[in-house]
Amino acid sequence: MAKKEARQTGKPQPSVKLITENRKARSKFEVLDTIECGLVLQGSEVKSLRQGGVSLDEAYARYRDGEMWLFGCYIPEYPQANQFNHDPTRPRKLLMHKREIRRFAARAQEKGLTLIPLKIYFRNGIAKVLLGLCRGLKLHDKRQKIREREAQRAIQRALRRR
Repeated sequence: MAKKEARQTGKPQPSVKLITENRKARSKFEVLDTIECGLVLQGSEVKSLRQGGVSLDEAYARYRDGEMWLFGCYIPEYPQANQFNHDPTRPRKLLMHKREIRRFAARAQEKGLTLIPLKIYFRNGIAKVLLGLCRGLKLHDKRQKIREREAQRAIQRALRRR
């Protein structure tokens, strides 16, 4: 049924399977801009991604030698890979166009900005990373965000009671 609907609209719907999401990033950082990048992986890393257990907690992206690299991303070893296994925390190359690299690298060099991976997912069977250009939040910003959230909840509660 879904294939028929995709044919009728003329555009095939991409299948997206979320692997992991960096939930803490949204609370610790203000996301200014995002970009989707490809990820260069070894075979055992792809198998391990499909099993899950990936951690983006301390991961970040950096510009080095004209390329973007992902550091600190933990992809656990795949048990069936034996001697052909990968290093769980090795730097991984990100696939981006040159103009995107230049734009994001220049903006990330500004004071207080960093590139943080927000999600890793498979789009049509290809591993992708959603990178965010982020600025760290101060403690008073976090408190303000909590106050706004609580006020919004109170408004919703009051509307439901009517």
